[in-house]
Amino acid sequence: MRSNAGTKIKICCIASLEEAQLAIQAGADAVGFVCAKPTSERTIDTKSVASITPFIEPSVATFLLTSETTSSNIAELVNSTGVSTIQILPHLDIAESKKLSELIPAIQRVQVIHIENENDLELIDKYSPYVNAFLLDSGSPNLDPPVYGGTGRTHDWSISFEFVRRSPHPVFLAGGLNASNVGDAIRIVRPYGVDLCNGVRTNSKLDRTKLKSFIEAVRKADLEMNVGK
Repeated sequence: MRSNAGTKIKICCIASLEEAQLAIQAGADAVGFVCAKPTSERTIDTKSVASITPFIEPSVATFLLTSETTSSNIAELVNSTGVSTIQILPHLDIAESKKLSELIPAIQRVQVIHIENENDLELIDKYSPYVNAFLLDSGSPNLDPPVYGGTGRTHDWSISFEFVRRSPHPVFLAGGLNASNVGDAIRIVRPYGVDLCNGVRTNSKLDRTKLKSFIEAVRKADLEMNVGK
């Protein structure tokens, strides 16, 4: 991660090296590549990811988002793309989470938790021994087909705040964030980092103006919170 203080910023759904560079130049600490099923306009193939990661400076985290449910397949994705971090979209079986921690111990492992109700807080203790961080989103993993993100919806931030309070690991917040609400999200949830895709895009393309506004809103919230301490 690039910045030493303040809320980390992860820009997801990166589609090209040019988009990655635009996000990083604007101040992003991390970029995310969606390699999940079902495919959509937000997804990118693993060969393209592998062609981009060598050009990303080591201080910027590279996240690969996967819907795979086995540790062996997830490890293979990491090894073939050269990313620094794996973001696991389904609520992975605990046994597979443990195996993954053994297969790729040097890779940062981020378990997504789709916040639907307070019962999701019980997942903290289950996953904590095997992951390095959590990311809270607004998906519906139990639907058929499952929805793993990109909904444009926020969730109950009071549950997210309690998740952050209880978690022994860093927690990223996602789900419906944009420049107009990220300040409130930071003040209420107190996440380690924020993550978004649609909120900085226009016609599916990374929007320089929206990106600038979002990052300025994050830094403004950080400043206000520091002043209030």
